[in-house]
Amino acid sequence: MDLNFTPAEEAFRAEARAWLEANVPVGLPSGDTAEGFALHVEWEKKLFAAGWSVVSWPEEYGGRGASLWEWLIFEEEYYRAGGPQRVTQNGIFLLAPTIFEFGTPEQKERFLPAMAAADDLWCQGWSEPDAGSDLAGIKSRAARDDERGGWVINGQKTWTTRGAFCNWVFGLFRTDPEAARHSGMTYLMVPLDAPGVTVRGVERLDGDEGFAEVFFDDVFVSDDLVLGGVNEGWGVAMATTSSERGLTLRSPGRFCAAADRLVDLWKRQNAAGEHAERVAAMRDDVAQSWMEAEAYRLATLADVTGLVNGVSQGARSSLTKIFWSELDVNLNETALRLLGPTAELIETSPDAVDGGAWMKGFEFALSGPIYAGTNEIQRNVVAERVLGLPRK
Repeated sequence: MDLNFTPAEEAFRAEARAWLEANVPVGLPSGDTAEGFALHVEWEKKLFAAGWSVVSWPEEYGGRGASLWEWLIFEEEYYRAGGPQRVTQNGIFLLAPTIFEFGTPEQKERFLPAMAAADDLWCQGWSEPDAGSDLAGIKSRAARDDERGGWVINGQKTWTTRGAFCNWVFGLFRTDPEAARHSGMTYLMVPLDAPGVTVRGVERLDGDEGFAEVFFDDVFVSDDLVLGGVNEGWGVAMATTSSERGLTLRSPGRFCAAADRLVDLWKRQNAAGEHAERVAAMRDDVAQSWMEAEAYRLATLADVTGLVNGVSQGARSSLTKIFWSELDVNLNETALRLLGPTAELIETSPDAVDGGAWMKGFEFALSGPIYAGTNEIQRNVVAERVLGLPRK
């Protein structure tokens, strides 16, 4: 693995850094609030207009045709500059790779440019009341309607991130109820303004209102909104979950930037001289968190080296997901212990350190070991499919 970037890649980094430093917005509200979501969309439209929204996509779909290496570089610079989390992430990081792999030319032309431009905003319809980490347990159904040339959906999806604000949802629906658990499902893309769709917000402890339940009551979708083959949705969905658990959703740039902020926080707390004994005692914990973020960066470089040489991540994406989700919790938890009682101050408190960002980050990080498949399930996947261990 060559850790040196080429002159062309360094030039790409310099261009990205200059633009981001001049344009990244400061202090946007949470993208899981109505106000914050609208401001994030405004920012992402600006990102698209300048050609930075989806750098690794082909130019005809709004990208720059950049390599995976250049995408990693951009992600590093994006988070180094303080770029906010992307509210388009379910589209550009999860659905888009699946469309590139399984979509028809017409679907690519229809959906990808609008997704890159933040015109179409996507949420993910995986979880149901009785199907969380057990995705094969879904019960929402889509019945064939030959007369109209499509499908009629009935059922419910829940824990739909930013579902209250998006205009499209993608997900799995049972199209053959008699088939085996991992068969008879179809991957559908559904407009949330279709007749029969009801979106109901789910309150969160932190007050953000982006979570939603989505109900389908005789919702019709045409055949051109099937992604992949009918009754072949499980394989298509596994491609999406591989993106969700692998490197695209959570690039190392995000965690390396957080680790750098943690080191800076320790320095500031140490210089302040308050609670000196506790702060000094946490020096090794802070260093350990920084090293774990760096380890994730190096592991990702190894994964990309494999990808550019034709080696798929496969089940290794579960290993990646375990690492980044637990790293995220550890980084933020270390910051809270470093801050002591002041960590509990919310964003609106004038005495909150860094605007209460560490508590907000910790609250969000706690969901990491759950979404994209719980880490307990991912450990089983790693044991069986990566390590080759037998089932009991």
